Amino acid sequence: MEIRKPKDWEFKKILSLSPQAVYDGTLGNLKPSDEKVNQLIEPLLQKGSYYLIATENEILMGWILLGTSKDQFTDEKYGFIYELFVLDEFRGNGISKKLMETGIEHLKKEGYSEVRLSAFAGNQAIKLYEKLGFYIRTVTMSMPI
Repeated sequence: MEIRKPKDWEFKKILSLSPQAVYDGTLGNLKPSDEKVNQLIEPLLQKGSYYLIATENEILMGWILLGTSKDQFTDEKYGFIYELFVLDEFRGNGISKKLMETGIEHLKKEGYSEVRLSAFAGNQAIKLYEKLGFYIRTVTMSMPI
């Protein structure tokens, strides 16, 4: 398995699959349009965020979207993992873990001393995040009215 930045055609494939990635990541609560995904991702990319992809024999297996964010209280910048996705047929092979480890290493090399991410409650990936050393920092709660 190779982890690297995507080529143009791979980047286009990521964008075409991103609505499914959001749908899976939100446990089926959201299925955004291609246009909405572009509205979310384009500003991140313009501010320096980037994808790393996992491939084998030129086959895209998954990706991670890395960038930066700023603490709302301290204005301190930190690395942020905006998206992690592995295609269904490649799940269960340690690809998510490898993408996470590589992404964290990239952010560390860029000078960040902290990495954060957000996940929907109940997302199976939370177990992986905890094994890697992430802990719950804040909780966002919701109530329909």
